[in-house]
Amino acid sequence: MLIIGSNRRAVEFARSLQSKPEFGYRILGFADNEWDGAENLRKQGWPLLCSLEDLPKFLRHNVVDEVVLAVPMRSFHDDASDIANLCVRQGIIVRTMSNLFNLDGPAAPAEVAGPLLITHNSGIEEGWPTVIKRALDIAISLSLLVLVGPLLLVTAVLIKLTSPGPILFVQERIGFNKRTFQIYKFRTMVVNAELKLREIEHLNEVSGPVFKIKNDPRLTPIGKLLRKASIDELPQLINVLRGDMSLVGPRPLQLRDYALFTEAGEDWQRCRFSVRPGITCLWQINGRSSLPFHQWMELDLEYVRNWSLWLDLRILAKTIPAVLRGSGAA
Repeated sequence: MLIIGSNRRAVEFARSLQSKPEFGYRILGFADNEWDGAENLRKQGWPLLCSLEDLPKFLRHNVVDEVVLAVPMRSFHDDASDIANLCVRQGIIVRTMSNLFNLDGPAAPAEVAGPLLITHNSGIEEGWPTVIKRALDIAISLSLLVLVGPLLLVTAVLIKLTSPGPILFVQERIGFNKRTFQIYKFRTMVVNAELKLREIEHLNEVSGPVFKIKNDPRLTPIGKLLRKASIDELPQLINVLRGDMSLVGPRPLQLRDYALFTEAGEDWQRCRFSVRPGITCLWQINGRSSLPFHQWMELDLEYVRNWSLWLDLRILAKTIPAVLRGSGAA
């Protein structure tokens, strides 16, 4: 949680929340412009992480699940409005203190800590549907791992026999709310393929920060076949079991792609990070690599806005024929 503002009310809220570890919150610190009370804030052990002007940059490069607006609304109304809109566009939960007028009299029970908070959430709401989604992720991925166990073994042997190097390709990806995790795939390229990317970047056939070409020279003899059939994706079922990913969700971006993504400054596209990344999504069943980058992002946002368990089941059902057809595979 990041608290916007560093006045007395903001600090009191932080202390109140810190005294209730059972809520599970970790306060990153405060975002505010320099003022007379900033030094006193630091003396109390609270970090002032960035100014209001630098807040967009901070949000792009750090893991922030929730933001609490604690600035004086009368003098900072425009700033607070801009910050709230910035966070909502990125799928970050925005909480606003409801005691804006410091009214006397009994107050409603606190939702988190201190004053009752008004919440704005543009991502997927937590609740029983998300619990069921997680339960389905565990049950289906575990069942699939058992079912395709022989295929996994045969694939591992073929990779080892046809090219030198490890069986699995492990890469750091951007996940839920920009947390990084290690993704697992069957290796389909030669060793050090990432280091050779610069040599062929000019051959990129898709728009945006991602890199895709149909006849990638870095592919191993069986790599193209594994990709065509999406067999290389099967080890990601382990990521699903670990909780890094879901069966259905936006594809996790590579660190390189996210760096270019960030340079573009399209904050509306960051809403895709407000949900757990997945193995398949609307992009997978609507063309995969053949789609331009902006359409891929729009499909991810469509998924976030319209998410339901029924939508997940529909996507899973349509993924099977899409994989069999090899639609847009690269």
